[in-house]
Amino acid sequence: MAHIHEKIDFTVAIFVVQQSRVLVIHHKKLNKWLPLGGHIELDEDPEQAALRETKEESGIDVDLIGERPPTTGPGTRALIGPRFLDIHRISETHEHIGMIYFARPKNQAGAAQATLAQSEHNDIRWCTSQELDALVPAMSDAVKWYSRVAIEEVG
Repeated sequence: MAHIHEKIDFTVAIFVVQQSRVLVIHHKKLNKWLPLGGHIELDEDPEQAALRETKEESGIDVDLIGERPPTTGPGTRALIGPRFLDIHRISETHEHIGMIYFARPKNQAGAAQATLAQSEHNDIRWCTSQELDALVPAMSDAVKWYSRVAIEEVG
């Protein structure tokens, strides 16, 4: 995990949706249900980080949802922007700026074979909007909200 500064880091969260279900993980260290995601490394952009984290944490290749604007000049590469941004406190002295992406699997077969990153997570599962309410421990209201918006928009 790359830390750009002792006070703040940039992260990505990826809500992968297929057939009106969102992919969530139960994080071992945090004991929380979360989307896939993690820190943006110093040698990558947010889009690369979102694709890498998704592959590392689920084994799935995805397409990020969003528009890539045309570039007009040398040295410029347009990125698919996150659907949402947030900033959240990790400790009294550290925050994360979160770039929240929506995505869909590149193919159905790959999505059916989502694999658990055993060193980081206790569980991985596809959930409908209703199933999010039954997760134990309970998923935070914020993560449920993002999950439901992703399901609604990506379907």
